[in-house]
Amino acid sequence: MHITLEADYAIRIVHCLSMIDHRADAKSIAETTGVTLRFSLKILRKLVAAGIIKSFKGTQGGYEIAKLPSEISLYDVIVTIEGPLNISRCVLPDFICTRPKEGPCKFQKVFVELSDDITSKLKAITFDQMM
Repeated sequence: MHITLEADYAIRIVHCLSMIDHRADAKSIAETTGVTLRFSLKILRKLVAAGIIKSFKGTQGGYEIAKLPSEISLYDVIVTIEGPLNISRCVLPDFICTRPKEGPCKFQKVFVELSDDITSKLKAITFDQMM
């Protein structure tokens, strides 16, 4: 199990913008993070839509962090890219289990607890801690 490359890159981009105190253009962000410009632009759009970073147009345009790094967690960035965090599909509300129904499945209970634990840990790690 792992996060996608896109989420990994999004973390790099937010970290990059957290470390600087000025606007950066997409090309500079891409070069600093080692992410292609095209992929950086895709990720930047998602991060802007989520309110994690801001974008500015024009000759003085670029991108900057929208919140304090202490207000942005790894969870925020990963969920922006990946969607809701669940360790197994059986914890999803619309999942239909093929097992015989004998009450709640013990595995489902464990997977819910694991998903909650991972969520808590990711929410506890903010970008100011990574500076």
